[in-house]
Amino acid sequence: MPRMDGFENQRLCVVPRPVVETALQSPITRRMVVTDAGYFPEARDHLRNRPQGAPEMIFMMCTQGTGWVEAGGEQVTVTPSTCVIVPAHTPHSYGSYERHPWTIWWCHLRGSDLRDVPDLLGTGRGVATIALRSLERATALLDEIVSILERGQTPPHLTACSGLAWHLLTRIIVDRALPENGTPLERAIRYLEERTDTTIRVAELASLVGLSASHLSALFRQATGGGVTAYHLALKMSRARALLDTTRMPIGEIARAVGYKDPLYFSRQFHKLHSLTPTDYRAQHKG
Repeated sequence: MPRMDGFENQRLCVVPRPVVETALQSPITRRMVVTDAGYFPEARDHLRNRPQGAPEMIFMMCTQGTGWVEAGGEQVTVTPSTCVIVPAHTPHSYGSYERHPWTIWWCHLRGSDLRDVPDLLGTGRGVATIALRSLERATALLDEIVSILERGQTPPHLTACSGLAWHLLTRIIVDRALPENGTPLERAIRYLEERTDTTIRVAELASLVGLSASHLSALFRQATGGGVTAYHLALKMSRARALLDTTRMPIGEIARAVGYKDPLYFSRQFHKLHSLTPTDYRAQHKG
């Protein structure tokens, strides 16, 4: 028989709604508050149907088994290392498959910052399924959220859970933006990181990783917000700042260390980025 909860060894925390409403008026938790959280192991016959949606954003993560989510007339299968994000007020249903019932961690979220999450994730405004790069890290964060709510639901407890929920979401946002290990983009980035002392042509780099120059440039813009040359320049300037901050090397030597034969040209490039000359930057008090 279908059921919403009541699974053996489950964990389930529901914050009283008056407490949630108070938290939504507080400086930190008004941005994001965890209203519910739990863990359903081997949730056989699990079924939820919300024709009107829920007032909260729902985050679910499958660690074992399989299940499904349906929204907007489309049903998708949810497998291990996959999370599902259901925006607030979105009609949906979900459940576990009978043969291999899923094990899920989940939480519900409210707050002013949640309106920006779909755009940051690049998933649009509908239900999104996302492959996770680090299931262990996400599981640890959700476990900690549930553990805190099991201990108490005072303002400090809810504040701690808000920080963990933001950590969870921002980790997923960053993982989706950065390239996976071994991809052409990741190999190109590593190549540039290891060669801040020289100049790399885009066509040369693209050939090394097996892409066209235009394709590689497009991937860089999507992942970093700028092109290949801009990314390499940022790496060079980061290295230059480190040398200015931690050594007494002359400006000319630092220029050569980051691939500039002409110290004056290096200084102009540095000033363009920092609105300071290298000498003025070094003279600043830091730390």
